[in-house]
This record gives sequence, C-alpha cells and structure tokens, in this order.
Amino acid sequence: MSYFPAFLKLENKKVLIVGGGGVASNKLKHLLDFTSDISIIALEFSADMLKLIEENSLYFEKRGYNRGDIKDFAIVIVAIDDISLQAEIFEESKQYNCLCNSVDSVEYCDFIFPSYIKKDDLTIAVSTAGASPAIAKHLKRYLQKLLPSDIINFLKEMRELRKSLPKGKERMQMLDTKAQNYFKTWSSK
Repeated sequence: MSYFPAFLKLENKKVLIVGGGGVASNKLKHLLDFTSDISIIALEFSADMLKLIEENSLYFEKRGYNRGDIKDFAIVIVAIDDISLQAEIFEESKQYNCLCNSVDSVEYCDFIFPSYIKKDDLTIAVSTAGASPAIAKHLKRYLQKLLPSDIINFLKEMRELRKSLPKGKERMQMLDTKAQNYFKTWSSK
C-alpha cells in the first residue's frame, strides 16, 4: 500500500530518536531541517551523531530504551538493528498515539522518510513507498537540476503578494497566472 503524502508541522511536537549510529545520524540530519525539539536515547553514539547533538544543543541519554520512554513524544524514530525492539516500540506507540518510524522495517512504520529537496520554504518530497529508496534518491537529484536558480526569490515575492492582497477568487487567479508565467518564461530559457 502506498503512503499518503503529507507535510507535518513539527512546531510544538517533540521527537525521539532511539539509536545513535550512522542511520540514526542520517535521520537526525533530515529532522534538523524542520525542528530542533529532538531527544536521543542510545547505548552508543557515533562521532557524527555526537557532533550534531553538540552543535544543536540536543538532549541525549546514553542508555538502552525503556518502556514508556516514548510517552511524551509526538514522533519516534527507531534507528536500531534489534527488530524485536522495533516491533515492541511500534506496538507501544499505539498506546501513546505517537507516530513511529522504524528504519528499514516498513511493517513497523506509520510513516516513512521521503527523499527530499529543501530550499528555504520550498520542499519537494519523492517516495517509492519503500520499494526503491535508490530510485527516490536519484529522482531527487534529477529534479534538483531542473529547479530554476531563482525560485527562492520568486517564492518570497509570491508570499508577499499573497499577504498583501485580499483573499478571494481574483487573488487566486492572479497568483496562478503569475506562477504559470514564471514557469513558461523559465522553461523557454
């Protein structure tokens, strides 16, 4: 089954990462693009993970996972090799109504991490529903090359227009025409 594409607002949502190795570090790097309200629990931490924790002043504990650790979190990322513990944390997450992602175990995931492009307010996500992360990664690289170099400036201009004009059908039509013309002009270059 495919995953529903959604962009979550992580403001006021606490995130817990269980694990401190390379995969956990990679997930942390992605999350830091969107929030810094992240805590980490792990028996061991990679040098890269410790560097990210220090640079971002994140809370961490060097210990194993204990039942109940996830109760105050909206999202938990389980980045450990212990499949039985992944399953246990996933089942426990239902009790606390928190979203769970168990790395490389789609059956223990409420959501997956897409491959994404992030430039200021622009975020483009690509997913293959876990079928081929390699395809998603290479498609992301392809799409990055297609993006106009000045798209961030155009987005800022559109944001200001959207704020300054009264809501309604005319505003929607004007902004749509402006966006359409931007891409027509860009694609003809």
